[in-house]
Amino acid sequence: MDRTYDAVSITLIGESMEGNWLYKLLLANGWSEATAEGLSIAVNVALVIVILTGATVIIRKILLSLSHKWIAANRYRWDDALLKHKFLDRLSWFIPILLAHLSIDSLLPPESSAYIILKRMMMLFFVIAGVATINAGLSTVGDVYRGLRSKQADVLKGFLDAGKIITYVFGAIFAISIFSGMSPWGIISVLGGMTAVTMLVFKDTIVGFFASIQLTATDMVRVGDWIEMPSYGADGDVISISIHTIRVQNWDKTISTIPTYSLVSNSFKNWRGMAESGGRRIKRALMIDINSIHFCNDEMFSRLSHIKLLSNYLQTKQEEILEYNRSHQVVQEDDLDINGRRQTNIGIFRAYIIAYLKDNPQISRNMTFLVRQLAPTEHGLPLEIYVFSTDKRWAEYETIQSDIFDHLFASLPIFGLRAFQNPTGYDLQQLSAAGQGQANAR
Repeated sequence: MDRTYDAVSITLIGESMEGNWLYKLLLANGWSEATAEGLSIAVNVALVIVILTGATVIIRKILLSLSHKWIAANRYRWDDALLKHKFLDRLSWFIPILLAHLSIDSLLPPESSAYIILKRMMMLFFVIAGVATINAGLSTVGDVYRGLRSKQADVLKGFLDAGKIITYVFGAIFAISIFSGMSPWGIISVLGGMTAVTMLVFKDTIVGFFASIQLTATDMVRVGDWIEMPSYGADGDVISISIHTIRVQNWDKTISTIPTYSLVSNSFKNWRGMAESGGRRIKRALMIDINSIHFCNDEMFSRLSHIKLLSNYLQTKQEEILEYNRSHQVVQEDDLDINGRRQTNIGIFRAYIIAYLKDNPQISRNMTFLVRQLAPTEHGLPLEIYVFSTDKRWAEYETIQSDIFDHLFASLPIFGLRAFQNPTGYDLQQLSAAGQGQANAR
């Protein structure tokens, strides 16, 4: 039976090769039919590969190069998204695939194994090119829409992500269909009938697979990102991303393993934005003892005027205050301090912090720069510093932050201020010594 089948196959291939010039030439020179058929098929396969390679080179070197230069040179900005997501590169894949497809039909006999294999490979490449092109197109649409309507960008982003996931699913179904010989609808029906069993056996794999697709499509996590996920004890750099797990090397060099789907379903912090920005945030407060806040008298004002960073500010501010009090008929020598406007030690100190930070070259001027009072608490008045250091390296950042607060804590007594802290043993000793001194005096 096999011999009969093989004989029929050889006969069909021989009949289909009768129109091939190389096959005829080899037969005319005394070659056997089997040898002539095999050599002709091999040469035609090589010719298909040459056509595919040549078309790819021409498209990439000439057409794509010219289109990239034109897009980069024009005044429009929306088409830059085409280059960013390589939409034209993905679209160009179809031309060599179609040329190779037509070449296979014209050069190879349909009954040959080379024809069947190359035909399936071209169909698979077509599916891959289609999935890549559609995803690149969706990403391009998202970028263009985000540039036009930034406020509504998040609404469209969800639909685009869903479209990408659907594209991957149908691409996988068509790929399976090509290799199995089943129709796509047959595969879908089979999968539908086996859904319960498949979900039970491969639940984690399926969930992880779709989660990894979503992570890739949305660009939530990359290898090298610093992420923080306290629920899994993760705080460090991502070192690997797989279908099932994401491995994070913590700062203490331990390794945390996080299920891929948990990054989609749970909250985590990604510090990539900070790493790609121009600085690293410093957000810390000085707790000021409220009892140390008061108006400035002439002696304090004169002393503080010798601070170089404050001299111009104090002069300008004092002239503004005097003009205000004069216009409102407030006599500073005769009236209470509460009448009119007066400078306070906390206000001058806040101005000093601003001047000190602006004079520091390690603090960014182009990012958020705040020195603000927060609501007072039982621990005093928070005077918060919210700025960004220019150096994002962890050790250097901590040094910059420490140097700033070292200086500010040491500067508090100059402004007549005290940092708040709960009573210590030293405080209790001072109170005891004071009480003993009063007792001895009596």
